[in-house]
Amino acid sequence: MTTIMTEIQYIDSQNSLDALCGEIQKASWLALDTEFLREKTYYPKFCLLQIATPDWVACVDPIALTNLDKLFSAIYNPAIVKVFHSCHQDLEIFYQLTGKVPGPLFDTQVAAPLLGYQDNPGYAMLVSSLLNVNLNKAHTRADWSKRPLTQAEIQYAADDVIYLCQIYQIMLEKLTALGRADWLKQDFSELENPNNYQVEPHSAWLKIRGKNKLTARQLSIVQTLAEWREITAQAENRPKTWLLRDELIFDMAKLQPETTISLAAIRGISERTVQRYGRKLCELIAEAKNREPIALKEKDRSNKKSQQHEAILDILTALVRIRAEENALNPTILASRKDLESLLFNEDEDCPLLHGWRYTMAGKELVGLLHGDLLFGIQDEKLKVIGR
Repeated sequence: MTTIMTEIQYIDSQNSLDALCGEIQKASWLALDTEFLREKTYYPKFCLLQIATPDWVACVDPIALTNLDKLFSAIYNPAIVKVFHSCHQDLEIFYQLTGKVPGPLFDTQVAAPLLGYQDNPGYAMLVSSLLNVNLNKAHTRADWSKRPLTQAEIQYAADDVIYLCQIYQIMLEKLTALGRADWLKQDFSELENPNNYQVEPHSAWLKIRGKNKLTARQLSIVQTLAEWREITAQAENRPKTWLLRDELIFDMAKLQPETTISLAAIRGISERTVQRYGRKLCELIAEAKNREPIALKEKDRSNKKSQQHEAILDILTALVRIRAEENALNPTILASRKDLESLLFNEDEDCPLLHGWRYTMAGKELVGLLHGDLLFGIQDEKLKVIGR
């Protein structure tokens, strides 16, 4: 692997942090990354913050520093673009610590499909493709909470933002040349929505798969237990799977134990869970059995597609192919068959085709076709979208 030999500032004192904040305020953009642990906690434990510009790179030690307010104030400056790759977990930490999400943002993973890459490409793949560098994976599973960190670990962490700086500049130049830099504004703006980083316990059941196959009573129990698990995991700062795995929640919903003895008989439940939470779990199950569940949305129900549906999907696919060819994109990057089904059945307001550059490029026309406001026609041996 080729490593750029850049002096890495290791920030573990207030004086060095103050000096770094001064440098941050001079920047027009920053490459950012975090290292954290969450194997044994509900909330991620913030262990390291990497920051870089083309002129300098720094690793900030949040374990050694007791007050990061000045640092966050500098980073949150709205005049500075924050560059990440796959930013969700990083922004979750920022939100957890400050109650706010920094902006404006640029996410190289989000931007990559507009340059012909697959959806959600990995960082190592982009580094290899754009810079011809193979990243060292030796410290992928490092314990970032231990101190002192080795020089190799610090270099490994710093490399993530050193190369991110270069990727960002290359991608921005390419996007600008193609006239696509502004296409991502809505996508990046949506990343700044704090709701993306909040976990509402009453909605926790929505992430559990297989719920569409349950009876109403079973679904009510799953919803109740999933909410309890989320609240308890947050309060105790423990991984929620340490309390109850999804499979156990399903088994409890189907078997509906009324006593701790019958609860303990369920395969896979730990003795500690029964002793500590057994009575409460039985109470919750009893209450949920007599309560109407939150109704499933249409997208959570099984849709059997008719031949008419398949024909409509074929028409929508044709439009996607045309717009993708015009913009030199792989059609599957613009819209998958699943995305088109979601649009057809009006299943999901979060469908990618209803937001950002995908809506601009094809989504708006697809909606017009479905509503009958636009029509497909053939002109000069080419498919054309025409108004009514």
